[in-house]
Amino acid sequence: MRIVSVKQGVAPISSAIANAYIDFSKMTASIVAVTVEGPGGRRATGYGFNSNGRYAQPGLLAERFVPRLTEATEAQVTAADGTLDPAGAWAAMMKNEKPGGHGERSVAVGVLDMALWDAAAKLAGVPLWRLLADRYNGGQADEAAWVYAAGGYYYPGKGVDQLVEEMKRYLAMGYSTVKMKIGGAPGTGLKEALADDLARIEAVLQLLGGDGSRLCVDVNGRFGLHAALTYAAALRPFNLRWYEEPLDPLDYATHATLAEHYGPPIATGENLFSMLDARNLIRHGGLRPDRDILQFDPALSYGLVEYLRTLQMLAEHGWSPRRCVPHGGHQFALNIAVGLGLGGNESYPEVFAPFGGFADDVPVRDSRVRMPEIPGIGFEAKNELYAVLRTLD
Repeated sequence: MRIVSVKQGVAPISSAIANAYIDFSKMTASIVAVTVEGPGGRRATGYGFNSNGRYAQPGLLAERFVPRLTEATEAQVTAADGTLDPAGAWAAMMKNEKPGGHGERSVAVGVLDMALWDAAAKLAGVPLWRLLADRYNGGQADEAAWVYAAGGYYYPGKGVDQLVEEMKRYLAMGYSTVKMKIGGAPGTGLKEALADDLARIEAVLQLLGGDGSRLCVDVNGRFGLHAALTYAAALRPFNLRWYEEPLDPLDYATHATLAEHYGPPIATGENLFSMLDARNLIRHGGLRPDRDILQFDPALSYGLVEYLRTLQMLAEHGWSPRRCVPHGGHQFALNIAVGLGLGGNESYPEVFAPFGGFADDVPVRDSRVRMPEIPGIGFEAKNELYAVLRTLD
């Protein structure tokens, strides 16, 4: 095996939501195309991009990680059985990197890691989910992945009625579980924000027939302990699917305090970008392996090579992979969820185009989606995204 070429670019992220308090129109994503040549001269091009919620990393890629990958020897990127070895390529990319300081470095490596796994599965002639199931899960892949529709953002002029209409659209798309933002209304105190959010939550729950297990709420790490506990007390009677990222993601001790006072599920982890950070959360965050949800995003966390280490660490601490529901709503994580038996995957029906979402003409039914039988990650079956990736060819 040898790396023939690596090309990179930057693409905008668009959103169907106008005037959002998070200005998605300013966001960008790195895209890469990695061409690999295998035995007999057979070539495959794998594609990658960074996950939603982060910006492009052109400098990190151009100055450090792409040169190291292109300079990697055949021995470094070839497994013992002659197949492409993403772990060997990963080690070559991380040469001379100091421990710690993960930040955007983990995102840049994750972009290339995604492309390498896409190429590896294409060279094997199988979908990535099948490759992963065969290599790491005893050949067992899930028939479908559980997915939920993430949305419910604040934006000027959007009231409760508009929020409910948005959630109706998600239900019509086949989702039975939805997620909405809370704690983010600008210019309000805690008392006013809580009253406003409770009205929003109750309206959505009415649409869902009062079933709190079909609704997740997401704070995006905005709260301190007092606000998190105040909201927790108000949310507890709803028995929600989960209470997501109420606190700063690195404040493990405060997470542990919240978990002592809030019995229903808590979800967090999307802003932790390494196995070691994930391990600190498990050791010190007070999370409960029988109910809480871990949202580490493989594309942001040094890629699947590191995510496999994270899953191993979780198993050693008594956590099932079913407690993992990756952030990002993209096809890479969806393949991982199906192939490795995770608990599901996020979905963004109306934001983060064209990177969010799954293959075209693959319907969501009762919040479950099947995987197409396409070699690699399956970008070729998502026309809008594939058109962006093909600009690198």
